[in-house]
Amino acid sequence: MAASTLDVTTTSDGTLVIHPRRLRADEDATELRRALVHAIRHIRPSHLVLDLADVRELDPINLGALAAACHLGDDHQVTVFVDHTSAGTALLLTAAGVPIHRIRHIL
Repeated sequence: MAASTLDVTTTSDGTLVIHPRRLRADEDATELRRALVHAIRHIRPSHLVLDLADVRELDPINLGALAAACHLGDDHQVTVFVDHTSAGTALLLTAAGVPIHRIRHIL
């Protein structure tokens, strides 16, 4: 079994931060989707931050998963933010349906 490619932490204010170290293989995408759904549906923090500082690009499946996570979060009263992404990735995320106000700290 491969080592986890996600770091998950909770800040002092209860914000859950998911930090993928890479998103290259199908297994990485599956792990990210499962972590997002588990966090939103079961942990239900008031805020969930997806920190993309170490992710250089996102494939269409991951773009769709992040857009879906924002909408699922809205349904479960969990505000989802995407942090530390490039300007190009931010444009792709908005095209995939992520609201622009959810994308913060564009590099």
